[in-house]
Amino acid sequence: MQRVGPVQFLNDGIANQIIDVRSPAEFTKGHVPGAVNIPIFDNLERAKVGTVYKQQSREEAISLGLEIVGPKMKSFTESAKNLALNGVLNVYCWRGGMRSDKMAWLFELVGLQANVLEGGYKAYRYYLHNYLSKIDSLIIVQGPTGSGKTKILHALKEKGEQVLDLEGLANHKGSAFGGLGEKEQPTTQQFQNNILAELHSFDLSKPVWVESESVTIGRVYLPETLWQRMNEATVLSIDVPRKYRVDHIIEQYGLFTPDELISKIGQLTQNMGGANVKKAIAFVEEGNLPEAVELLLIYYDKYYAHSALKYKVNKPIDVKLESGDAKENAQVLINQLAELKI
Repeated sequence: MQRVGPVQFLNDGIANQIIDVRSPAEFTKGHVPGAVNIPIFDNLERAKVGTVYKQQSREEAISLGLEIVGPKMKSFTESAKNLALNGVLNVYCWRGGMRSDKMAWLFELVGLQANVLEGGYKAYRYYLHNYLSKIDSLIIVQGPTGSGKTKILHALKEKGEQVLDLEGLANHKGSAFGGLGEKEQPTTQQFQNNILAELHSFDLSKPVWVESESVTIGRVYLPETLWQRMNEATVLSIDVPRKYRVDHIIEQYGLFTPDELISKIGQLTQNMGGANVKKAIAFVEEGNLPEAVELLLIYYDKYYAHSALKYKVNKPIDVKLESGDAKENAQVLINQLAELKI
């Protein structure tokens, strides 16, 4: 058994299957991307062992643990053998203590090699926040609602640029309408873990493009350290002709039913005002989406004007875009960045 730090653990995890031996509930809340859960205890068993530890003694808790684990040992090793394609597994628990140690011992007993994450998942999460706090290659793309920022990011990626698609990782577009058509959002922990996995695959000596976001996207939170770095980064503020913005919004949301759209518009009553919400809903009911979008943009543009500079350290660099074509606009941003010599 070899103990390794987070950097080696993650790097080796590209070739070695990562095994999370925590309970299913712990795994669901957040795990290292790519990990497979082989829980030494299920949720109820973990609770029982914890209760015995607190109310009786460590020795009694260990005794109960052994009683629970004994009948499972064969299935543990069979699962491990099937997963260890190259004979090596990377193993972690919460603190890198007894659970991962004992499972690693068991895996090695049947001829496998096991690398245990020093400090466990807790150390991994500390590493995540520390790693994100040092990223200085971010290029932020911001612009008012309907500017097609996500499409531009995808076009940048097609052109070979490094793109961190936060809304894609969050399964949410970040507005009141952002959850329409999306899969269920991950937990905040898993969202943050997925961000780290994405950034770990990048060359951070080169630009990393990312859309400007609030600290929350739907119901998940950005890591505070990444949020801070985003606010300190170079910002390209795009200005797209309004007609293209309206077209883009209709293209994106026009496929949803009137009832779905009306439900989301109703959530804006407090900020837009009841009268404006009623007008927007009436336009949707009439099938007049362009007028509904124009009315909604009045609210969204006011919000954008208020928030665009709120947390930014550097003054945004204005980039006027004449086209509604994402590929053309992506190239304009690449050219703009080249002129800045960042």
